[in-house]
Amino acid sequence: MSWRSSIQTVVQTLYPTSCLLCGTTVEGTSGLCGKCWLHSPFIAGLTCNSCGTPLPGQSLEDETCDDCLTTPRPWSAARACLVYEQNARRLIWDLKYSDRAEIATAAGGWLHAALRPILPENPIIMPIPLHWTRLLKRKYNQSALLSKALSDVGKFEHQPELLKRIKRTPSLVGLDYEERQSCLKGAMRMSPTKAKIAKGRNIVLVDDVMTTGATLAAATEACLTQDVGSVSAVFLARTSKND
Repeated sequence: MSWRSSIQTVVQTLYPTSCLLCGTTVEGTSGLCGKCWLHSPFIAGLTCNSCGTPLPGQSLEDETCDDCLTTPRPWSAARACLVYEQNARRLIWDLKYSDRAEIATAAGGWLHAALRPILPENPIIMPIPLHWTRLLKRKYNQSALLSKALSDVGKFEHQPELLKRIKRTPSLVGLDYEERQSCLKGAMRMSPTKAKIAKGRNIVLVDDVMTTGATLAAATEACLTQDVGSVSAVFLARTSKND
């Protein structure tokens, strides 16, 4: 055993990994104990290729949900790890408001697994940005923590400063797609000094939760103005059709 492995073993013994939800000691990097994993709404099976929402039945083809048929999406494809309910709500709340960066670290593997079916060649990983005033108040961007964790797991290029939020928007909670779209018009753009990095490249946008898709649409459109190759997305959670 190398000296690095020995030190790692000692550290893991002294500071065992705990379940993100219940605190039980867990092995590996999953972040959740077996019981909490089983009671967390991870998405499996058939999903909408455009927004990642779970779909009934089985199919060997890419399928699209009714919402995405009604409102065509500007991005190529998207996936999510969890349905935004129960344990997923708690994880995202703690990540967003309780300084629990370890949730993002564990979620890197979940995001990588969710992204794998739509993973583009040689991607640039980018978070959905916060406006600087909101970032100053919150101290960190939870989506940037998630995108960093994903890029670390997949060994992808990470560009957290490439996309900027130049317009402060009000809270979007309770607004429908059209209302959100109106608020987000012109809210994001590529950094003028860094935009050339993205030209011809495949972008993967990362966010904590997708609701209507208006935020992702605004971010995608800001990317597409810079002649990127494609835009895909992955989220920690996706709201259900009943939300």
